[in-house]
Amino acid sequence: MKRFIQEIYLIVINYLKDNLELLKNHIGFLKYFKNTSWLFFEHILRMTLGLFIGVWVARYLGPNQFGLFSYVQALVAMASIFATLGIDSILVRELVKNNNRNYSLIGAAFVLRLAASILVITVLIISLKLFSNEQQTNVLVFVVASSIIFQSFGVINAYFQSIVLSKYTVYANSLSFFVSSVIKVLLIIYEAPLVAFAYVVLLDSILVAGLLLYLYINYVSLGDIKKITYENNLAIMLLKDSWPLMLTGLAIVIYMKIDKIMIKQIIGNEALGQYAAAARISELWYFIPLAITTSLFPAIINAKNINNDLYNVRICRLYSFMLWLGLVVAIITFFSADFIIDFLYGNQYYDASKVLIIHMWAGIFVAVGMASGRWMVCENLQLMACFHTAIAALLNIMLNIFLIPKFGISGAAYATVFSYAVSSYLLHAFHSTTRSNFINISKSFIPKF
Repeated sequence: MKRFIQEIYLIVINYLKDNLELLKNHIGFLKYFKNTSWLFFEHILRMTLGLFIGVWVARYLGPNQFGLFSYVQALVAMASIFATLGIDSILVRELVKNNNRNYSLIGAAFVLRLAASILVITVLIISLKLFSNEQQTNVLVFVVASSIIFQSFGVINAYFQSIVLSKYTVYANSLSFFVSSVIKVLLIIYEAPLVAFAYVVLLDSILVAGLLLYLYINYVSLGDIKKITYENNLAIMLLKDSWPLMLTGLAIVIYMKIDKIMIKQIIGNEALGQYAAAARISELWYFIPLAITTSLFPAIINAKNINNDLYNVRICRLYSFMLWLGLVVAIITFFSADFIIDFLYGNQYYDASKVLIIHMWAGIFVAVGMASGRWMVCENLQLMACFHTAIAALLNIMLNIFLIPKFGISGAAYATVFSYAVSSYLLHAFHSTTRSNFINISKSFIPKF
């Protein structure tokens, strides 16, 4: 038996050595691996430093004010989807396919997003004046919503994604995040009011926009900036392909954020503070599937253009990795949730642990859904993706209406898990164009690493 184990060990070691040597000499692999590594660095920084600062802010504000701040951010997040127009993924796709037109594509995307941002902020301000009498909430929403206009510079991020150079985006995001984190610490030390934290959100967006622009100018040269032009036909093309993604993004934000809005309206700010504390932790690890899918998206597009079999193999392996990654995280959290909440937030957030346990199971479908969403973009099924997420969003609202009064914040967590499962997995079985994807996701329960 001992000899048998030794032989198996030698076979495995030799296999890993051979394959690692091949990967080291594979230019494409190294290119995407480096890109993914940069994204991981940024999100690990955000996860570690962000968790520390976020917990400190939550402890300082307490469940009531932290709940109100979470409500404002959820409301603005829903509004900001209209400002993005769902363009980012489409822009990456077109930049990869049409590198010779990158200046025109960037110009068209930027003008569209800037115009949409101004319109969204205007509508939001008018709506606040007409329908809200809560002065503190209105001020917070106005300040945080002002950050939307600077998110138009996200088109530069899409450009760096398309050429697999996410390190420049990491530079901008990491530096701005570090600055805003230092400011938050100072605000806590000097016992600043809640509105000061809203201004930090605005400042962070301004810094990211400025740094992205600076890095882009240094990468392409100042003279090439003049080549950026707006072409109406490209803008129409981007809108034609992206509007389903915008509606999809809205539906996603609805079933990610509507629970917070409904908890505030049904139970109150303090309950929302408990729920938001758990959600902050459960959403922390989402950076892993996000970084992987963002970095590998150009490789998946290229595989589809080269060979359909290679394309399907890459998609299936990605699904399998995502599903099992989510399952491992959910199991670990199940046994450690009480300790995590008590250690991080203390006794005032005692109800958050039960929400954390439930939320982590949703992470399985979030991870698979991120990969599946990229597949639908590659297959030009944006409209179908919009349909799926719209159904899931509607289902989430209905479940929240029923479950929150009955089970409190745990009911909202159950609604989230079920709506994610429906959108990312189950709905694919009901239409011929997506049934093959349902089969591929089902097969991913068998590991394919």
